Amino acid sequence: MEEKSYIEQFEAKIADSVYNYLLKCKEADEIKPDAPDMNVRWPIVCQSYLQDGVREFSGYPTVSLGWMMLTGMAITKFWDKDWEKYSKVEDLYTMLRDVRGYDCMDDYICEDILKLSPKGCKELKKLVENTATIALRGLQYEHFEPGTPLAFQAYVATLHQMYYAGVAVELRRLGYHMQKL
Repeated sequence: MEEKSYIEQFEAKIADSVYNYLLKCKEADEIKPDAPDMNVRWPIVCQSYLQDGVREFSGYPTVSLGWMMLTGMAITKFWDKDWEKYSKVEDLYTMLRDVRGYDCMDDYICEDILKLSPKGCKELKKLVENTATIALRGLQYEHFEPGTPLAFQAYVATLHQMYYAGVAVELRRLGYHMQKL
């Protein structure tokens, strides 16, 4: 059996930390979702997001990570609502960002995409902030040297798990519950 690379091991730790927190909050199912439509979108979403996310990371690391979780939730909502339509949009992240701009993406996704009440928006933003804080602590714990290729790979791995967390949370909120077959 092939050993996992250091980054794969790191990403697995982030995945466990984030998912365990979501389980504790009853925001995810015991069984992690299999979401091939959203997983296929990940490389394009990541590529589009990196310029904004990297720019924001030094000043607002939890925003940089948290907005990816919200992006995962929005894309999952699109999947549930009308995937035939939204799957034709090449760059869903840029579409989301460009409506109100990066700084207001959280409000746009909560209010207009997820259609949450003001109280629901506040609660979701707190969940996203807490989840991003857990992911950030995992990233900081490893003491990656800033600006190195390894640090960049770890950031991308963390973003991937935040995206996946958003997918898991939104699938559960939409009533898709993962069960053993």
